[in-house]
Amino acid sequence: MITRDKDKILEVKSELMDKLKEENAFWSYDRQSVSLATINDADLIAMTMRYLDLPEIKQLFAIFPYKKIKDAWKNILVPEGSYLYTLNRFFAWYYFKAKNPDAYLKSLETRHINRMAQL
Repeated sequence: MITRDKDKILEVKSELMDKLKEENAFWSYDRQSVSLATINDADLIAMTMRYLDLPEIKQLFAIFPYKKIKDAWKNILVPEGSYLYTLNRFFAWYYFKAKNPDAYLKSLETRHINRMAQL
């Protein structure tokens, strides 16, 4: 169940940000310039999914709607294709209940490529 308590949401976001900094997820940034004020929710979601573990990813589902998490995953992590293939395959199966994760990822990647070609 998603919490509506703004203080709890801020607390979880702060915990995730601290853990991401510990994991050196912001290696290309000045560490002092990275904060909750400078990173949007989609990037926080994607970086948590990329760099942190299952307990932290579970926290995402406690503070963000399912659709927001899935959209961040589809728009940020899935387009990386083979680089994150195994991780994305797991997410497709475990969190997003894809019956055939390989085909699902392929279709998402193809859609992304087609959208980029139209720009």
